Amino acid sequence: MINLFTGWPNPQLLPVADLAAAASTVFSTPAISTPALLYGPDPGYEPLREHIATWLTSFYRPNDAISADRICITGGASQNLACLLQVFSDPAYTQGVWMVAPTYFLACRIMDDAGFAGRLHAVPEDAEGIDIAALRRGLQEAQTTDEPYKKSRPWRKIYRHIIYATPTFSNPSMKVMSLRRREELVRLAREHDALLITDDVYDFLQWPAASASASPLSTAALPRLVDIDRYLDGGPKDQYGHAVSNGSFSKLIGPGVRTGWAEGTPKLAFGLSQAGSSHSGGAPSHLTAAIVDQLVQGNLQEVIEKTLQPALAARYHIAMAAVKAHLLPLGVTLPSFADEQSTQAVAGGYFIWIKLPSPLRADELAAQALEKEEVRVAAGTLFRVGGDEKQEKVDAQNDFADCLRICFAWEEEQKIDEGIRRLGRLIAKLTATI
Repeated sequence: MINLFTGWPNPQLLPVADLAAAASTVFSTPAISTPALLYGPDPGYEPLREHIATWLTSFYRPNDAISADRICITGGASQNLACLLQVFSDPAYTQGVWMVAPTYFLACRIMDDAGFAGRLHAVPEDAEGIDIAALRRGLQEAQTTDEPYKKSRPWRKIYRHIIYATPTFSNPSMKVMSLRRREELVRLAREHDALLITDDVYDFLQWPAASASASPLSTAALPRLVDIDRYLDGGPKDQYGHAVSNGSFSKLIGPGVRTGWAEGTPKLAFGLSQAGSSHSGGAPSHLTAAIVDQLVQGNLQEVIEKTLQPALAARYHIAMAAVKAHLLPLGVTLPSFADEQSTQAVAGGYFIWIKLPSPLRADELAAQALEKEEVRVAAGTLFRVGGDEKQEKVDAQNDFADCLRICFAWEEEQKIDEGIRRLGRLIAKLTATI
């Protein structure tokens, strides 16, 4: 079976030797291992916070250096999304969650657990990313309530709205939100008192879209929304700001480390650290954070530039070449590259998003691909924003029933072209019978 579904890093890309050396250093150094094996501070392992701040400053190049008090160590992007909602939202006051569609589907369960079942709203994308006009209409039409259920606390603010997106190399659509759209989104969040939660988990996994052999890219293509909120129009409107960057080492070191970070204003970062689950025993992943810190202050950037970027770029270009050779002649299209405005000079992430020719349906095609061709792919309907009743009534626009997500990060290189070739063979058979 050829697996073009699973959004995991290929095991060959995991820095096992580097992790082993880092762990050896930690456990052979009592000054590190002893505090790392005890309860840690709420905001997380201090050396890692400091080294992440320096590392992010080098990569994103903000106007001013990022300080450690803007960083909170987390148990990864998913765990931290839940904590952000626990601290900064209230189902009795926060009007809903606005999610870029298609969306990272597993985030919907986290929103549901936080009390927003039935109040998840899909916001479509256009060539520049999130459709800002559609989002503005939704925010303006939302009803308001006056009193939150949660009691006031000195470390938290309850926001009227939550907006969730992956601005760079979005999962699954591949979109990179333009700078103009990022600035518009920050202004809109401030206007409607929304917290922008962005999964910035693919930013470091980037390469030139036109060439598989180009030099590594050591700086970000665009500032994050949290960077823009820091400076735009004089900076944040209050101490908490309106954007938080949700980072993770899952795609850089390995999902099993279950360690990540969040960046926001110092007030927001501290408030996040006061989530009850962290305040009880200290930041999650405390021991792992000490091990990860050895990589961050050591050769993590070298691993990214010399191993991850070249390997993923090679897989990406193999996949794109296969899509162009085996699928586009059959009427398949690449929505993210539909016009000149949306064509990206920089590619990255894990996925390629394709649109099937009418009247093929993704669910049926994915099932037949697995059964007849032994190829596993993700049907577009998986990436709907669950529980959005308006979306369910407008299937043609937002249910993504004619789209497929292809992951090129997990499978071996030689199998990527073969898997896409088999998809093409199946599509050709199906369209010939229509």
